[in-house]
Amino acid sequence: MPEALRLAGVTAGYGETHVLEAVDLALGADESLSIIGRNGVGKSTLLETVMGHTTLHAGRIELRGVRIERASAYRRALAGLAYVPQEREIFPSLSVRENLELGARPGHWTGERVFELFPHLRERLEHGGSQLSGGEQQMLAIARALLTNPSVLLMDEPTEGLAPVIVQALAEVLARLRAAGGLSIVLVEQNSRVALDFAERTVVMDRGRIVYDGASERLRKDPDLLASLIAAQ
Repeated sequence: MPEALRLAGVTAGYGETHVLEAVDLALGADESLSIIGRNGVGKSTLLETVMGHTTLHAGRIELRGVRIERASAYRRALAGLAYVPQEREIFPSLSVRENLELGARPGHWTGERVFELFPHLRERLEHGGSQLSGGEQQMLAIARALLTNPSVLLMDEPTEGLAPVIVQALAEVLARLRAAGGLSIVLVEQNSRVALDFAERTVVMDRGRIVYDGASERLRKDPDLLASLIAAQ
């Protein structure tokens, strides 16, 4: 079975500016992966590059063994990528129902399954996106991505700006989503506790490069190592 996602020698950025430098990364089928690091080290750019939103200077990107680095973002989404951006980017003038229906495609993830994960959304179906709290908007963004029935889900800082109680509730949802299987997940997360608890494998980035790719448990047990990697110069 081909890997769900592979980046090989990927150098990318915005225009002529390089943010990622020769990144190699592989994600297995049904595998979950967390990516952590200081602000500005390239974590979000990595997800944006997988989705086709940056300038690729070198390297290749494969989705389930098929090269996609020259495909448009639209084609990548159709091929099985789903992206929950840091800004959530729900449609504020549309209802929750309309946001969910917009990109829905047939498959395992149906409205009912999504509401099992996010029961509160069912109660808010007719509310506009602009009427939702930050936590509700994040739930909606994840639910909308799931309804496209992707093979790979990319999430960028889903807990950012949320109250601790909402962060805990979202972490529990992410754990259920991981345990459900059938989906490969890449989680970029500034909250290292959430990130290390979410996946068995964690990648640490610094200055556009991967400086650690290994067991989350090792980083949980060795806070000095974690601190040294996050603070790498």
